[in-house]
Amino acid sequence: MAKPYAYPSDVSDEEWAFVLPYLLLSREDSASRTHDLRAVFDAYRYLLRSGCGWRLLPGDLPPWKAVYDQAQRWHAARVFEALIADLRGLIRVGEGKAWDPSAAVLDSRTLKSTSSSEGAAYDGAKRVKGRKLHLAVDTLGHLLAAVVSPADAQDRAVVAALCAEMQAEVSGSVTAAFVDQGYTGAAPATAAAAQGIELLVVKHAGPRRGFVLLPRRWVVERTFAWMTNFRRLNRDYERLAETLRALHVSAHAFTLLTRALRDQRRGTRRKP
Repeated sequence: MAKPYAYPSDVSDEEWAFVLPYLLLSREDSASRTHDLRAVFDAYRYLLRSGCGWRLLPGDLPPWKAVYDQAQRWHAARVFEALIADLRGLIRVGEGKAWDPSAAVLDSRTLKSTSSSEGAAYDGAKRVKGRKLHLAVDTLGHLLAAVVSPADAQDRAVVAALCAEMQAEVSGSVTAAFVDQGYTGAAPATAAAAQGIELLVVKHAGPRRGFVLLPRRWVVERTFAWMTNFRRLNRDYERLAETLRALHVSAHAFTLLTRALRDQRRGTRRKP
């Protein structure tokens, strides 16, 4: 039966076949299910890509409350973290790397908040009131950990939480993390060392003109750029920090899903 809707953000048949086992928190034909699960997933993707509010979802998609409630269940079950972990491992093995990384890259991004955002603060460096999203990614730019803090929190103050989440995700395999000069000092180095990680500060080699990519660290900037393809994430519209984090994790899962299956079709991944 044909869908009553068609949007550029809709999941493809190939993507749906891969992601469905992760989304099934109950049987697909469960008597308690009143809306088609694929339609609910498409609506969630539409919200992230278009940037609309929950209550502004188009009428030919499932009701916004059904989509919101199901998304919250997926978030609570860490469905998208599990999807990212498997996709990340598969891509890494295809690139001739180990399943779990030994090195990571850390950085943060400040998002301007709305009046409803709880815990927003003023970032004096960026001159923005909002919250910070701190990421840890592997050397291919794939998400390992995400932490949200008030915008006035120093990057070095979040190292302990970020490294702890990252090591829990990869069973303690990371031994080195590349960072910028915002992570200098004894406190962040000690916090990272407590998790078995050495912080390696990447600096510019000398005088420069214009924008210059820093070795190693550019991959996390690309990850942030991937996330800005989802208009909902270009600003902090969420009331709760955990929702802001969950939406970024979901968006990264969607990105990895599309890229992994596209590369598989093209045969661009090297054999291990």
